[in-house]
Amino acid sequence: MDLETFTIAVYCLMDDLLHELADDPDWRRVRHRGPAPVRADGEVLTMEVVGEFLGLDQDVAIYQYFRREHPEFFPALRRIHRTTFARQAANLWVVKEQLWQRLRDRLPHDRALSMVDSVPVPVCRFGRSRRCSRFRGEAAYGYDQGSKTFFYGFRWHLRAAWPGVVAALQVAPANASDLALAPEVLEGATGQVLGDRNYWHPLLREQVAPAGIDFCAPYRKRSQDPDPVGSTRLTRVRWRIETVAAQFVERFHLKRLWARDAWHLTSRMLRTVLSHTLAVFLCLERDEAPLSFAQLLA
Repeated sequence: MDLETFTIAVYCLMDDLLHELADDPDWRRVRHRGPAPVRADGEVLTMEVVGEFLGLDQDVAIYQYFRREHPEFFPALRRIHRTTFARQAANLWVVKEQLWQRLRDRLPHDRALSMVDSVPVPVCRFGRSRRCSRFRGEAAYGYDQGSKTFFYGFRWHLRAAWPGVVAALQVAPANASDLALAPEVLEGATGQVLGDRNYWHPLLREQVAPAGIDFCAPYRKRSQDPDPVGSTRLTRVRWRIETVAAQFVERFHLKRLWARDAWHLTSRMLRTVLSHTLAVFLCLERDEAPLSFAQLLA
């Protein structure tokens, strides 16, 4: 599909989900009083999701792009300032979380097979970390196994159900280990869960077993692995979450953290995972491979 068709499809899906949410008696409305915003929430969410999919990782970039390229779709965008757009987008973080969960539950995926991993997200360059004032007291120093370097920031801890649907997400300081966050990420999981060598620990397996979770991870030290063949087979299946993490980094620019406070960080995090889940949904609707995002705008 072309970009205009993609944008219309996203808007229709966002509008349907918002109507479902509004009809839910358990849902507490975001706005209880005051005038309605110039831009409808569905339009703001559409711009965020499409902009994030296109690699526009700043609110101002999304605002300028749609104001310049698609004024016929969002004519009222010329009547509001970019800060108003950014504030409304950030205020919708609760709605984004609800829409992501509803869309995730609609997707066909194997709830009994999931994978866990973490992605380092630096706040700034390592050399500037001592002078950086953003997230002071929240971010921390950690080690990135992929690039073999230290960094200052956070880690995104992901759980993805087969074939690549993000089922859970937690953000923690960079010095929080994968083992420490594993119980939170595994909450609500069932069946078999696969991790890498950083997740190997007998106590973790015993801790999550009462919840019906069969946690599998290769032995921590490769040189002493008692079952190298089984570990290789497990790693081949678990590699799917590496693809998901790579999409977050490459397409959604996860490591470009422009947020300056927890409020905007939460909004950006949920915007990214909502955009990723919606892309998986559209791929399956078009009978494409679930993670072949490049085919959506071919």
